[in-house]
Formats: sequence, structure tokens, C-alpha cells
Amino acid sequence: MHDTARRIMPTGISSLDPVIEGGVPPGSLILLLGDIGAGNNEFVYSSVMLLSRMKQKPAGDGLVLPAEIDYITFTKGSADIREEMQRSFHPDLTRALGDVKFKDLSHIYFDSSIIPLDWYSEKDIISRLQSRGEHDQILGNLASELNRIPKNSVVVLDSITDLATQFNKIGKWNDFSAFLRGLQRVAKEWSTTVYLLLTKGILDTPRELEVADAADAVLFFRWEETPGARRQRVMYIEKFRGLMPYLEDKDLVKFAVRITSTEGFDVSNIRVVI
Repeated sequence: MHDTARRIMPTGISSLDPVIEGGVPPGSLILLLGDIGAGNNEFVYSSVMLLSRMKQKPAGDGLVLPAEIDYITFTKGSADIREEMQRSFHPDLTRALGDVKFKDLSHIYFDSSIIPLDWYSEKDIISRLQSRGEHDQILGNLASELNRIPKNSVVVLDSITDLATQFNKIGKWNDFSAFLRGLQRVAKEWSTTVYLLLTKGILDTPRELEVADAADAVLFFRWEETPGARRQRVMYIEKFRGLMPYLEDKDLVKFAVRITSTEGFDVSNIRVVI
């Protein structure tokens, strides 16, 4: 990689960062597109846990550790995400989770739905009815939340599947698409890396491609059959601005994926590109 591009932010995943010369360009908007259960959730879980642990030690030369790690959810409770990580991974990985800022925007998401108020809010009935009228613009509220995050941070949006399907149904897809384009632009100004989680096949192909086009990087997680009829998780790097020529020169675009409780998300390179 050229000297002018040496400023990098690690993913925290020890088997991946050396392959991509230490990490990703700060300010990258990274789409994690995945088949159900194929590993995109475990990727972000591992990244936030391991980055939190890395922040407790001095950073290496050229590495930019995040000023803050923010995990924003739209339908899942923050406590549920934290508990899922703690059930899935060894305490050596999860003990640094106290440094991750979990932000639950589900009350904004569900305020515009038919879901009963007492399913997602513990406020009294009057307060809930009053708040329900305040949150009709989820993207505006999300933008305000992002504006409060310090520069040079890492942000997870879990998941844009929730947002994309909502805006797809109400006929306001252009608003959602414009939001992604704006986020891709401002992430550069903030030097903040943003992970977008999207389930493969939920959107129709043209709109899924539109989301991918707005991202700086697309990591695709899928299941593949091995010769022994055993299913294997595989990660493809389909796009990565600033890194793709290097990755293609080295045939580093397809990886076998393994997930363990002690190491988290782990990759090994498959050099033959199919």
C-alpha cells in the first residue's frame, strides 16, 4: 500500500487485519451483506469486542484506534445484544464490552408501526402516547444520534435491514437511499468507520445493489457446500475502495470463515478465486 494511505483503523480481527495490511481506511462505510447465519453478525460482534480490548493497550504505528465504539439497534434491545455476545463468547472477549456504547432506537422505529406501545416501552401510558407523536422521522433521529458521536469512531447499525424494509414498504425508498449517500460522504469527514448489517435477499436485487453501490466496501457472507457435504461459511470481499487492487493482486478476495467462543470470527485465505 502506498505511504500516503498508511493511516488505517483495525477491525480487531487478528486473522484478517494482517491480510488487509492492518485494517481499513478510516471513514469507510462497510456493508456486511449476509445469508442468514453466515457470519456477518459475528463479524461485528468480534470486531467491537476485540477493538474494545485493543483500546486498553497502546496502538501500533499507523493504527488509528476508535475514539468511541457505538452499537446502534433499531428493533433489538441493547441488553439482548449484550447478552447474546456474553452467551456466545468467552469472558476474555466480552469483558471489555463495558466500553461499547449501546444505543437502542427501537422506540423510534416501533412508534411508526402498529406494535402495541407496551411491547417496547416501559413508560406510563400518557408518556408513551406523547412520545409516539415525537418520533415520526427515524432517519432524522438517527442522523442526530450520529452527529453526537465523536470523530474517529466505529459505529455499527444493526440492522439496516430493518430500515430498508420499512422505507421500501412506505414508498420512501429515495429518502433511505439519500441517507446512505449522505452517510457515506460524512463518514469521511468524521474519519468514522460505519458497519451496515443487511440480510441477503430481503430487498429486491436492484435495491440491494443500490445499497451496495453507496458503500465503500461490501463483504458478502454466504454458506457453501464442501466436498464432504459439510456446509462452510465463506466471506467474499466484493468491493473495497482503496484496498481492492492490492487484494486482487494477492488473490485475497475469498476466505473460509470459522467462529469459535474463544477467538470469535476467524478467517483463512482461499487463494483460488471461483
